[in-house]
Amino acid sequence: MLLIRTRVAPSRIHGLGLFAVEAVPAGTPVWRFQPGFDRELAPEAVRALPPPAREFVERYGYRRPTDGVWILSGDHACFMNHAHPPNTGSPPDQPGASWTVALRDLAAGEELTCDYFAFDAEAARKLAPSKEGPRQG
Repeated sequence: MLLIRTRVAPSRIHGLGLFAVEAVPAGTPVWRFQPGFDRELAPEAVRALPPPAREFVERYGYRRPTDGVWILSGDHACFMNHAHPPNTGSPPDQPGASWTVALRDLAAGEELTCDYFAFDAEAARKLAPSKEGPRQG
């Protein structure tokens, strides 16, 4: 669940991206997993979905490396694109946390980014070049 005001707009990184509506000071919580709002989907449940639904989860969700469970955000957090270095991520003192913070001060209108490799077991597949070019988001 996003904890700051955002908007979805065209991205210079890939397709659509997620942008801060207001300035965000470093250390501000940006996103956290919220049961009942965000979804946890067992791998076998995702495999059992009809192809269009499975493809949606595989594109807009992420798969936790620790247990293979898919996480699907209940809001526009799925439009956050990958960047290295990212401007959001786990708090420095809590790597792998189920919440993220602004890693530096963010300007109003700035695109929010994260490091897919820090939390998504599917990062390499998602970022691999395809016929359309690299898939960043």
